[in-house]
Amino acid sequence: MSQTTITLLFLAFAIIMFILEKIPLALTATIVAIGLNLTGVLGSSDTFAGYVNSNVILCVGMFVVGQALFETGMANKIGSIVTKFAKSERILIVAIMVIVGVMSGFLSNTGTAAVLIPVVCGIADESGYSRGKLLMPLVFAAALGGNLSIIGAPGNLMGIEAMQNLGMETGFFEYIAVGGPMLVLGIVYFAIIGYKFLPDTKGEGQADAQKDYSDVPQWKQITSLVVLIVVIIAMIFEDQIGIALQVTACVGAIFLVLTGVISEKAALQSIDLKVVLLFGGSLALAKALETTGAGTLIADTIVGALGANPNPIILLLVIFVVGCALTNFMSNTATTALMVPIAVSLAQSLGADPRSMIIATVISCSCAYATPIGMPANTMVVGLGGYKFNDYVKAGLPLILVSFVICMVLLPILYPFFP
Repeated sequence: MSQTTITLLFLAFAIIMFILEKIPLALTATIVAIGLNLTGVLGSSDTFAGYVNSNVILCVGMFVVGQALFETGMANKIGSIVTKFAKSERILIVAIMVIVGVMSGFLSNTGTAAVLIPVVCGIADESGYSRGKLLMPLVFAAALGGNLSIIGAPGNLMGIEAMQNLGMETGFFEYIAVGGPMLVLGIVYFAIIGYKFLPDTKGEGQADAQKDYSDVPQWKQITSLVVLIVVIIAMIFEDQIGIALQVTACVGAIFLVLTGVISEKAALQSIDLKVVLLFGGSLALAKALETTGAGTLIADTIVGALGANPNPIILLLVIFVVGCALTNFMSNTATTALMVPIAVSLAQSLGADPRSMIIATVISCSCAYATPIGMPANTMVVGLGGYKFNDYVKAGLPLILVSFVICMVLLPILYPFFP
């Protein structure tokens, strides 16, 4: 059996397991990586290179920096301050989406949603507002905000890794030219149109009790916020100050632990090994798709199905549609891991600049709005918001359409296929 065939079989295995989730996602990625090694497709260095990849280190550092904001209650305080000024249900939706969108651009999407869900439930219960009108915009804003920076979601770093491997320069706000307009129009959509598609429900039960942060010293809260801001600024001006993103994240994390803002135990617990293992394993698969020519074969098959000399716009459309379809039924990160190397191969088969294809892939794989299982935050609010499956379809599909239009219009302009 050829190495190309073996790689394609492991790819098929990964797709099926990622969709079914009969075994943990991280374990699936690890099985794929080890399997590619045992079958001789990859050597040991290529198999394990992804696990100590510089972007994995960046992810680990930001887990700790972000957790400090949650651990000290600062994230909770920020959310409470913003929502307090909303005078109507629609204004509250806008306020919630703004704060969640901005926070999730620099912190964990799921973590940001988890912190603010009980806050919003409490506001809804006390004011008489509908939970059904408030919680879905909250979790969708978390996904939209993840497209503001390269640390907004684990999948973002996979796109950055692909571009860096192709010798392209990348920046901290690599996705914001598309992600920013998506967040803004997403907020406008819910304030004007999407609001009508949200169910007027009170939800079931009570949200988890909010943790009492009254015993946390104020200096810890302030320090956690200051360190996050400094880290973000340092990342933005990476080239000017000469310190790599990964080093900045690690320095911030170390400082927070040394000063006692976050304990060593909490810092270690904040590191999501599932993401690390999924990232490392998926990079091994991406390497195999590249070295064996399997990625090129898939790309050639798709290109061939589209006829001779297909328009790059059509390929961009296909990438976006496939990414959206998959990500609503499987892990966003897993979908990104599968689609990025294929997108690169598709672009290269046309001799086109792959940047727009890669960004379209990352963006499309974050558009998990149409199902309650599209992302963890969606699932968190099913009961609390009293949602049914169709509620996500009604409110989420138009939001996907908005994201699709933005990508199809902006990407060819911002990142020409043939510069």
